[in-house]
Amino acid sequence: MNHNTPLSPRPLRHLSEIHRRVMTAAQLKSHGVAPAEIGEQCRPGGPWQQLLPGVVLLHPGPPTSEERLHAVLMYASRERSPGVPAQPDAGGDGHAAPAYAEVMITGLAALTLHGFSATPPLTALDTIDVLVPRMRRLRSTGCARILRAPALPTPRQITGLPVAPVPRALADAVAELTDASAVRRLLTEAVRAGHCEPASVVRELNQAKLLSRPHVVDAVDSLLAEGRAIAEDRLYAMVHEHGLPDPVWNVDLRLPGGPHLGGLDAYWPEQAVAVELDTRAPRQGKREEDDDLWSEYARKRETLERLGITVVHITPKKLRDGLEQQAAVVRTALMAAADRDPAAYVVVLPR
Repeated sequence: MNHNTPLSPRPLRHLSEIHRRVMTAAQLKSHGVAPAEIGEQCRPGGPWQQLLPGVVLLHPGPPTSEERLHAVLMYASRERSPGVPAQPDAGGDGHAAPAYAEVMITGLAALTLHGFSATPPLTALDTIDVLVPRMRRLRSTGCARILRAPALPTPRQITGLPVAPVPRALADAVAELTDASAVRRLLTEAVRAGHCEPASVVRELNQAKLLSRPHVVDAVDSLLAEGRAIAEDRLYAMVHEHGLPDPVWNVDLRLPGGPHLGGLDAYWPEQAVAVELDTRAPRQGKREEDDDLWSEYARKRETLERLGITVVHITPKKLRDGLEQQAAVVRTALMAAADRDPAAYVVVLPR
């Protein structure tokens, strides 16, 4: 018998291509291959090899990146939480992808699958991070590094593989990096390439307790500045692409001879309509400051609205995901100005 020989009583032809090359010992047993026979086929110089405990590569050569990824997921899926169904075989058409319960690729491998250019190619990674439930009884071994979480995020399906969303994958990757420039490159690409918003990244870094590391804090400061610049560019695009009248940009408002009312990203003086970008992000150990900042936002908005100024509050995520919708909100506010009482006179100064 060799690795091309069909396994009885269930032939391999109904399986996906990857399952013809990588299978668990339990799957091989279901195809009539006894444990002793698996051991014989995996002997040194034999046609098969044990890639990870309980996971067999059905050819003698080095595994491909795809085979390593599936092997890691198969290894992590072997022991499931109660009530979670076993990993099924591929469907009878031979094209269905394997399904993996409660596991997903994360860290640098996940970022590479998401299309990051700042991460190494999969072939250069000695280990592949896989995220599993906290109670899963597994250990890191071979090319599989086990990371545990009390609650798993919803994975993205990329080339048939469950992959952690970018913010979570970033946090797991950054946890292992000590090079400040490498961390900065990853965070910058995440925002610049449109993978996610800064707030979601900072939230994951905060939950992973990584914001106490100076090189991570420095990278986050650069990330927030990058995110702010991108959000401002999207705001400019919203105004020009959707035919809104030109506002005055980045201004401070003051009462004549009175106090400073606050800064705004865009302001239409004739209609007394303002737009303010909310680029706040959670920070570890700074919840009181976050509350103070939110209180400042709220106080400024209340003060301006008492003066008859309509404030449209927009987040970078809303600009990224719904530019046309946000333009409609601003346009409605501008049109409604004609039906409102005139606003109080304020002084508009460049910020």
